[in-house]
Amino acid sequence: MTSFTSPQTILVTGSAGFIGFYLVKQLLKLGHRVIGIDNLNDYYDPQLKTARLADIKQLIASDALPASAEYAFFELDLADRAGIKQLFEDHEFDIVVNLGAQAGVRYSIENPHAYVDANLVGFVNILEGCRHHQIKHLVYASSSSVYGMNCKQPFSTDDRVDYPISLYAATKKSNELMAHTYSHLYNLPTTGLRFFTVYGPFGRPDMAYFKFTKAILEGKQIDVYNNGEMKRDFTYIDDIIEGVTRVMNTIPTPLQSDITTASAPYKIYNIGNNQPVTLRRFITAIETACDQKANENLLPMQPGDVPITFADVDDFMTETDFRPSTTIETGISKFVEWYKACYQK
Repeated sequence: MTSFTSPQTILVTGSAGFIGFYLVKQLLKLGHRVIGIDNLNDYYDPQLKTARLADIKQLIASDALPASAEYAFFELDLADRAGIKQLFEDHEFDIVVNLGAQAGVRYSIENPHAYVDANLVGFVNILEGCRHHQIKHLVYASSSSVYGMNCKQPFSTDDRVDYPISLYAATKKSNELMAHTYSHLYNLPTTGLRFFTVYGPFGRPDMAYFKFTKAILEGKQIDVYNNGEMKRDFTYIDDIIEGVTRVMNTIPTPLQSDITTASAPYKIYNIGNNQPVTLRRFITAIETACDQKANENLLPMQPGDVPITFADVDDFMTETDFRPSTTIETGISKFVEWYKACYQK
C-alpha cells in the first residue's frame, strides 16, 4: 500500500464518478485532506452518484479514519472558469487528480459539445489553476481509446497515437498535449493515466458489464457486437486505485528524448490488466456469476469501437512496483454480488 510522508491536501475532480469515488475513499483512509468536486450531470442516473456520495459520508461517520483525514464536497462544473479559479484560491492544494470528464465513446458521436466543454475547456481551467498555485503534481485521466485502431499489440506509451476514431479519444489525446505544454512552459509536473476498461461495484450504468448483468438477471436480450470477438483489457477498480495512489507519489522529473529538445516533468502511463479477454469470456463470467444464460442479439461492430485494447504496463510496473492482477471472473463476481444487493431487493 502506498504511504505518503505526511498528509496532503488533494483536489479530486469527478469525485462522484466511478473512479473518483473510490479514490476519495482511499485517500481518506490514508489520512489525507480531500476536496471533491463534481457537476452531478445526468449522463447516467444521478442517483448512483448520490449513492456514492452517501457512501463517503458513511465512511466519515464511521470514525474509522485517521485523525488527519478531512473531506469537503462542492458541486462545481469544470467548465465554470470563475468557479474553478475561486476553488484554487480558497484551498492550498498539494496534488490535483483530474478525473472529471465527459465519458463515453458512442455518446461523443451524439453530443460533441459536451466533450469540448468538459474535456477541453474544463481541463484548461484545471491547468491554469495548477499553474498559478504551484501544485506539486497534476495527475489526470487519459484513456486507452487514444490508441484507436493501432495495429501493434500490446499498446505502448511509446506508440504514436495520432489517429483517434472518436471525439472522446481526440479530447483525451488533446489533454496529453495540453499537459505537456504546461509542463514544459511552467515546470508543472503532470502524469497522464491511460485507463483500460475499468469495472467494478458502483460502476457506470452505461458500461457493458452493468447493462449485461441487468438484462441477464431480468431475462432480457443483450446486444453483442462483433460476435463477441472483441478483446478488452478489463481492469478491476481496486487495481486502478492502487495504481493511481502510487502514481500520485511518483512525481516525474524533466526528461529529454531523441525526438525533441523540449524538457518537461511529464509522464504517461498505461494502467491495464495486461491480459485482454474476449467479450465472449466476459459474458460467460457474468452468466456464471448470475447463474443465468444470456439471450444474445448479435450485431456488427459499432462506429468508434476498436477490436482490441491491450496495455503494455512494463514502465508502470517498474516505476511503481505494482501490477494489476484481478481476473475477470473474480472482478465480475464481486460486481454481480454488489448489483444484486443494490438492485434486487
